Amino acid sequence: MFAPVGVLVERRADGACLVRCEQPLAEPARCVGAYLEHWAQAAPERAFLVERARDGHWRELSYGQALQRVYSVAAWLLEQRLSEERPVAILSENSIEHALLSLACLHVGIPVAPISPAYSLLSKDFGKLKACIGLLRPGVIYVADETRFREALNAIAELHDAEIVVATDSPGSARVRGFDTLMSTHAHASAVSSVFAALTPDSIAKFLFTSGSTGEPKAVINTQRMLCSNQRAIAQIWPFIQRTPVLLDWLPWHHTFGGNHNFNVVLANGGTLYIDGGRPLPREFEQTLANLAEVSPTVFFNVPRAYEMLVAALRSDPVLRTKFFSRLELIFYAAASLPQHLWEALESLSLETLGRKLPMVSSWGLTETSPALTNCYSSPARSGVVGLPLPGSELKLSPNGDKLEARVKGPNVTPGYWRRPDLTASAFDAEGYLVTGDALRFVDGSKPELGLFFDGRVGEDFKLSTGTRVSVGTLRLEAIAALGPIAQDVVVTGHDRNEIGLLIFPNLEACRRLCEHGQADVVPVSELVQQPAIRAQIERGLAALKAKGKGSSTYATRALVLTEPPSVDAGEITDKGYINQRAVLTRRAARVADLYRSAQGIEIVALPRESSAPSPAKGMHDAK
Repeated sequence: MFAPVGVLVERRADGACLVRCEQPLAEPARCVGAYLEHWAQAAPERAFLVERARDGHWRELSYGQALQRVYSVAAWLLEQRLSEERPVAILSENSIEHALLSLACLHVGIPVAPISPAYSLLSKDFGKLKACIGLLRPGVIYVADETRFREALNAIAELHDAEIVVATDSPGSARVRGFDTLMSTHAHASAVSSVFAALTPDSIAKFLFTSGSTGEPKAVINTQRMLCSNQRAIAQIWPFIQRTPVLLDWLPWHHTFGGNHNFNVVLANGGTLYIDGGRPLPREFEQTLANLAEVSPTVFFNVPRAYEMLVAALRSDPVLRTKFFSRLELIFYAAASLPQHLWEALESLSLETLGRKLPMVSSWGLTETSPALTNCYSSPARSGVVGLPLPGSELKLSPNGDKLEARVKGPNVTPGYWRRPDLTASAFDAEGYLVTGDALRFVDGSKPELGLFFDGRVGEDFKLSTGTRVSVGTLRLEAIAALGPIAQDVVVTGHDRNEIGLLIFPNLEACRRLCEHGQADVVPVSELVQQPAIRAQIERGLAALKAKGKGSSTYATRALVLTEPPSVDAGEITDKGYINQRAVLTRRAARVADLYRSAQGIEIVALPRESSAPSPAKGMHDAK
């Protein structure tokens, strides 16, 4: 499963610690297109991309077919005079057409910029979408369905002169072009080959936007070198991944983990990607379960919220459980730490089904690092371990208060932000390390080979009025576990106050299950969260936190249940569901004041739905 590699640690007099893999990075591919060229020749009939068609059947594209279509689309792109100054923007969700357009761009050195569909479909003011388009000035914009994206397209019409491409066979208006017409360009294959041969590792592959949770989205430059070196490093420590991986995956391609890590793991290793139309949300996860009833993945990547829903399904359905585990080699959870009870449940289910515990791992990285900086070299003993630096990456742990801030170098690190030299200059320290703002710590300082824990965001931690520092990342995970299953997520409060409080985003499904049958489904949310069963569960959770805590900085004494979901427009939540502490605290300052207005002691407060906020996100789940 895992290569036998070691870690090198250098401790400096200033308290900083340099950490790197003792195994050097092998020579990576020149560009992403080299993977497609290789597998189209080595295994032309092998399924590459598979997704559900409208009639419910699987629609399949082989490696040979994919390369042929990529050449046709790339030839059309070359005719459009596109460049770094006029890239391709994709506003839609994952699909075969989305993949082909991206791969065609990568093949001929035209940057592609996948943009979160939430900016088009969930936003009301289209502010983030306008910022992205204004920065990129794209020459081509792709949407899957003109009707669904009409309002968004109208909102940005004055910001570009791009040609609009849609996936539908019959575009709704004369001003757009159907995707199929792009594949009718059969001439100039030699031109595509010539441009492909001239690509260098430093050619820009993508512009990926950060979530924009603290301001306008930033376009992170992703080069061919970044993407290919990351895949080379992963393959070196995970030799099993080269055994034709099969993935069923929903993680969005506008996000670095879905679009760079998972998609490229399949492409680089000649695997098969089943594009999952489900999501870890009520009424949408059923699609994932239906897909898992037919597809047995060899590696499963997902977020903690999905595993919470999956564990319940696997426990109740032995047929699904057998199918799910039948070929599975590795379980991977992304971004947010997996609550320990889910870790133990997955271990128990794999042991019951297979007679052994499957390895469960995670990693750590950023949009700026394409994405993985660390990865697990073996299966850790518990949840929360993010592993050690990948070959070629160097980690500097720099003291920042009572934490170690992670700073990084490597071929997978971005050269900067598109058209923002000011942000680029401020992103790196004097030694050229990218400053991440994340904190890491060793599982055991005397045994660095055991790996690193993610220790939260440095900027999220704060001090109580007593001067005691609160580790927000650690407390957040413990609070979610203690308040389970009714807390979908929490935001930790208490800046310059005497005690810690929690703003709770409730898991409404779990809340309804806890209440008496026949009542919970009809009461308004503002009343639901004040039901005796809910209040009792929160009180028990806060009491458990206090009993486990070792001081005032390790537990909360009060909680407020929010009845308005986190807002995309206000930057409180990314479309993947990660809650931004700072944005929530800023936007809901009045709610924080309400939380501390009551007398000292455990208080459960539930306010009516806040009416002044922008339209909330469709849903949320636990992922960074």
